[in-house]
Amino acid sequence: MKVRILSMVDVVVSAHDISKKFKNHQALRQVNLTIEKGSIVGLIGPNGAGKTTLLKSIQGLLKCEGELEVLGVNPYQQRNLIFQDVCFISDVGVLPQWATCRQLLQLTRNLHPKFDMDKAMDFLEHTAIPLKEKVKNLSKGMKAQLHLAIVLSMDVELMILDEPTLGLDIIHRKKFLQQLVGECFDKSKTIIVSTHQVEEIEEILTHLIFIQEGGIKLNMPMALFRDQFYEVEMSDNQLQNAQECHPISTRKILGKTLLMFEGQDKESLERFGPVHSPSIADVFIAKMGQQ
Repeated sequence: MKVRILSMVDVVVSAHDISKKFKNHQALRQVNLTIEKGSIVGLIGPNGAGKTTLLKSIQGLLKCEGELEVLGVNPYQQRNLIFQDVCFISDVGVLPQWATCRQLLQLTRNLHPKFDMDKAMDFLEHTAIPLKEKVKNLSKGMKAQLHLAIVLSMDVELMILDEPTLGLDIIHRKKFLQQLVGECFDKSKTIIVSTHQVEEIEEILTHLIFIQEGGIKLNMPMALFRDQFYEVEMSDNQLQNAQECHPISTRKILGKTLLMFEGQDKESLERFGPVHSPSIADVFIAKMGQQ
């Protein structure tokens, strides 16, 4: 009997004070977060911040301290249930290079109870991927298409993406994400994506998490994010007055001085100069630079 867990819960991930230590390295530090069904969450952090450790813990691949529930169960203790409704997408280079494309599809069908072979073949019909060819002989773009076909053919509740477009050119990166969200995402599914290509996922996110040195530094819906951070193009005669409002960062670009503010009212900032919403990358640099 197949158990479909998420249909009974609206919270996909619930973490309370979870920590993970590897010898002398504290990878996660009392992480608290809640991810609701239907979210597209961006997990952003520098190398070594704890992103992969957190994602592995959510999949039940690592045991951590604290309380962690995924799809209503403990992921480490009940990995057999988790793997029925979770799929993991990493760099396309992790696909088994020795297998032919057809062998890889057959292997996936044998391993994953919710993989639809017909759906995958349907998807691949619109590509130039030769099924008899070995994965190692495919181009990066073809590997991405193959990987995407496999993922889109799994009827899972939670998708975890860890640098899924690493090494792809900009055309294939954009196409990968557009197809993933356009053909796969609906309000019954949840996506967690960790990537350094922040600007490419910004428009599709519903929630944003910043992580650094194993701790959560920012966790909020994108709707609140847009009202929380503003950047002002400053004239020299207003610079001193604006500094009294405690900007979180100051930068110069093309001869202009830009000040970023957190938690300030937009109308009150307009007296200093033109106001616009900064990118996630700019806010990340500003926030993490404070740490």
